[in-house]
Amino acid sequence: MADPEIAAGALPTVVRPAPHRWIWYALGGGLPARHRGWVLHDTTTGTWWLRHVARSLVQVAIPIALVMALLPAPWGLRAAVAGGGLALAMLYSLAYMPEATENRVVKAGYPAGTATAVRDRAGLVRQQQESERKRTAAAKRATRYRERSGR
Repeated sequence: MADPEIAAGALPTVVRPAPHRWIWYALGGGLPARHRGWVLHDTTTGTWWLRHVARSLVQVAIPIALVMALLPAPWGLRAAVAGGGLALAMLYSLAYMPEATENRVVKAGYPAGTATAVRDRAGLVRQQQESERKRTAAAKRATRYRERSGR
């Protein structure tokens, strides 16, 4: 990770984009520089994978709407075609989820690998906190056991 701000552990300021900019972003467009921190947050927060799925659904909504509206076939066949397209699109979207999110971070001006490194660091912090919580709970149980047994 070459970005010194991120390497130091300080995350940039998060400025959420307006709805029309978010739709553009979900369709693959870039955001202005002031939203740079939000892009990193969007691709590294604990729900980053859900956010990716939401962006993918926005991307697929237009072709599915066109199929449902314009395909000269019965409604059941239109729904089957749309459902098959949705399933295939989501399969590919989920298969390339890490690469797609890294591409968004690179488009925002961060070095490649930044999102993965931030997510990995956050996961390590969560593991350390969980380990500390378990150690504290075990120590409390041991203290209660010693108090009850009179040792």
